[in-house]
Amino acid sequence: MPDRIRLDGRVAVVTGAAGFIGRATAKLLADRGARIVAVDRREADLKTAIVDLPASAEALAIAADVTSEDEVKDYVRASVDRFGKIDVFYNNAGIEGDVRKITDYPLESFRRVLDVNVIGVFLGMKHVLPVMLARNKGSIINTASIAGLLGTPEVAVYSASKHAVIGLTKSAAIECSGTGVRVNCVCPGLIESRMLSAIVNGRNGGKAPIPNEKLAERIPARRLGDPSEVASIVAFLASDEASYVSGSAYTVDGGRVAS
Repeated sequence: MPDRIRLDGRVAVVTGAAGFIGRATAKLLADRGARIVAVDRREADLKTAIVDLPASAEALAIAADVTSEDEVKDYVRASVDRFGKIDVFYNNAGIEGDVRKITDYPLESFRRVLDVNVIGVFLGMKHVLPVMLARNKGSIINTASIAGLLGTPEVAVYSASKHAVIGLTKSAAIECSGTGVRVNCVCPGLIESRMLSAIVNGRNGGKAPIPNEKLAERIPARRLGDPSEVASIVAFLASDEASYVSGSAYTVDGGRVAS
């Protein structure tokens, strides 16, 4: 009987691949047999991100800005030119933006967050979906956040962008009804990462950093999450084990939203 969590022979495109969650996910997908296309704006960080991938991943690193439609077209085309298909798309690139109240939020910063977190996700789906639909097979996983399920003071714009990602995910899943293409999203909670540190320090007004133990007090699991724990859910959604899952938003938050 085949191992349904394996991804042998599949091609996985990961955006935001140089970040904590992107790197952990690319590594896990590769360990399960996928060939990896790693996409990020920072070429030097990309090279570091793929250095530990197994040779079987045949890793292809592409520097691209997810807010540029031409550059999105280019990374999709390069993936197909190299491997002939895209089976898994982890649409993960995102930024936190400024940590400010709505009344103090610069319009330029607002637009930048929406450009990366919403338009970037939209453009990725717009150009990857035709590749998958042509083969009637594929799994798209978008990165949302528990901030897309809750109101979040001082990161309202980030929260709004992640609400939009969940809406895009559900709508795309319905548009793909009756095909072999599935669309889901993950909603990480407080995960140890650069982004979490930036948000926490921003909300702390430049005072002494809040220790992880203090942050964990608001989480039922009483600890922060590890990027690998988000990667595990992405890998599940990419696999045949999730063959009947589409349009879902999976929280990875130690019970935070449930509390």
